[in-house]
Amino acid sequence: MASERNPRSFPYELRTFPSRLAEGKVPDEVVKWQHAVSLGFHGNAPLERDMEKYVVSEEVDGRMMTGAYVKDVTTPAGAWGPEYPVATYAYHRKSLNVGGGTLLPVHQITAVTVRSSHRRRGLLRAMMSSDLAQAKAAGLPMAALTASEATIYGRFGFGVATHACRIEVAVRGGLEFIVPTAAGHGVVEIADPLVVKGLHHQVFERVHAARYGSIDRQDMYRFLASGQGGYAEPEPVLNIRAALHYDESGTVDGYVSYKPVRDDSRSTVEIVDLLAVTDAAYLALWNFLGQLDLIDEVSWSMAPVDDPLEWAIAAKRHYKRTDTEDHLWLRILDVPAALAARSYAVDGSLTIHVGDPLGHGSGLFRITVVHGLATVARCVEDGSVAAQLSLGVSELSSLYLGAVSARTMHAAGRIREEQPGALALFDAMFAAAVTPHSMTNF
Repeated sequence: MASERNPRSFPYELRTFPSRLAEGKVPDEVVKWQHAVSLGFHGNAPLERDMEKYVVSEEVDGRMMTGAYVKDVTTPAGAWGPEYPVATYAYHRKSLNVGGGTLLPVHQITAVTVRSSHRRRGLLRAMMSSDLAQAKAAGLPMAALTASEATIYGRFGFGVATHACRIEVAVRGGLEFIVPTAAGHGVVEIADPLVVKGLHHQVFERVHAARYGSIDRQDMYRFLASGQGGYAEPEPVLNIRAALHYDESGTVDGYVSYKPVRDDSRSTVEIVDLLAVTDAAYLALWNFLGQLDLIDEVSWSMAPVDDPLEWAIAAKRHYKRTDTEDHLWLRILDVPAALAARSYAVDGSLTIHVGDPLGHGSGLFRITVVHGLATVARCVEDGSVAAQLSLGVSELSSLYLGAVSARTMHAAGRIREEQPGALALFDAMFAAAVTPHSMTNF
């Protein structure tokens, strides 16, 4: 049954309900919610058969939908009625790899839209504030999202935690590797894309467990990776191709799905999805892509900032990073729980003051790291304990995985060093052995 919330006096009601079938059909409220989301993202209106596919997949994820509906309003003839939400919001809950073998439970936010005729009326703030409060109350230490616009979510305490790069790699004549054997482990063979659909979850589970900064994927990814249609392109992609990497024991430990892109000036292959459990599988899959006939370059929009391929090939200039963009945004809800979950590079003790516009992470905290593990205690704010570093929860969320340094944040004017040496100590403690990388959009 849908729950009803009215967090403050304004002419809307917020209703939350699960994405799932009822008696084998998509409920009308889900249909209209999906249409509102498509409107917000300028997508095609979903067909009934596609919507059923989405809902079945979203039920696997436990997706919950929120809509903001106008109250006591008569809409003009011909316009969408009050049964269509004027704003949408959804969440599901999965995990984030924070290192040291820990997968931290995360509240993943998605499908955030506000109809243009109802903006600047507090709708996003009402939905976000209510949802984050409920996530905090449910014991979730972290929220996350991937943003279509980069200027919206900082005011709600979110901070950029990972980046993704778009790369173009010239492959005409093949890729030459400085150490050829590094790209020669195992075997790569062509496979039907439907095989990728069946393998996706088990391969990603291994990648997720091994990749620092990875956030878990929703069920729909098995369709996207295999070209069987998704939100943006419901119809199957007929020219998609796939290849699997088998390790020395014959086990699949990676795959790539890709498609040619029509261009009169050059022949390009675009990577749809590339998962590799090991560095050897990653380079072997790229070696395969480099050997494709009649192809000038391979492009990928989800490459890591710190990419082994760039340093593995002999012609480094053939590797071009054409764009780097913010990808995963994190929002700490429970500072002690989130900071205690990750591992640390060096031992030490540091007291930080955190400001939070919504109050979830505000406070004075002492972080004590012994043998790489932290205990985090909340300190009384009566002046008896001095902060060594002061920052907002957005800044702390960006620093959490180590993708940016406290020194850089300080230079940007976003952190205040209260005691000399605090910046250096923070960076030493929070330093990550590898650059965090997420390959999940949601």
